[in-house]
Amino acid sequence: MTALALLCGAVFGLGVIMVAAGWRGVDPDAGERARHALADRGLLLRAALSTVALLVVGLSTGWPVAAVGAAALAAVSPSLVGGKADRARAVARVEAIATWAEMLRDTVGAGAGLAEAIRATAAVAPAPLAGALATLSVRMEHRNLGAALRDFAEEVADPTADLVVAALVLAATEQARRLGDLLGALAEATREQAAMRLRVEATRARTRTTAAAVAAIAVVAAVGFLAFDRPFLHPYDTAEGQVALALICACFAGAFWMLARMGRVAAPERLRLAADTEGVRS
Repeated sequence: MTALALLCGAVFGLGVIMVAAGWRGVDPDAGERARHALADRGLLLRAALSTVALLVVGLSTGWPVAAVGAAALAAVSPSLVGGKADRARAVARVEAIATWAEMLRDTVGAGAGLAEAIRATAAVAPAPLAGALATLSVRMEHRNLGAALRDFAEEVADPTADLVVAALVLAATEQARRLGDLLGALAEATREQAAMRLRVEATRARTRTTAAAVAAIAVVAAVGFLAFDRPFLHPYDTAEGQVALALICACFAGAFWMLARMGRVAAPERLRLAADTEGVRS
């Protein structure tokens, strides 16, 4: 009966997650579709880990509270022990934007027009921006420059890229002078931001390591008692024991939430470009 209840709960939870994922579908643009695909894959991974943890712990202990707690810990484990690759990609993208701004500055300074400079730099762009800039070059063949730049900013989805794109749109619409100086200043500020992110990441890595270590110690201790000293855990077989276990899980959940919050770096607000850039000349 306990196994059937746990299985039904796991299937129901997975169904709720799938319905929530489908509810978010709003036919976004290419950049939004890519981000939603990544988010959906992460959601499915969390759902799978949570379901496996719920079934394994529930069937091995018979404790509903332990099963729910294990499922919750499994669901948040990617945030506690993962994300390093995503943060490294974010820093690499900021550095690539700085490099591209410098390339545009040098190309425009050599006498090329803005559209020609964008096409020329797209061919030799840094890897994190290569795909987006190649798409930008194609869009410029069929759309005006402002619309293509706005789509590029949405695809990259980075506040630093928004600043560079805003400068380019301003130069295209208002014929702004000294665009090279502006791009150079933006590139310098962008590199400083990348260096700051690296320093922050080095500091926050210690917090994330602590959170992962605490979670690992708790899991190893629980498995050890279950495997080698099960009588020590017999008090949790009672209703009072389940209440005590729920309080312990709540304390762990609060601690993990605070550790995760301390290790999170708040992203700066993006600069959204107005839709009237459709009228920008190419």
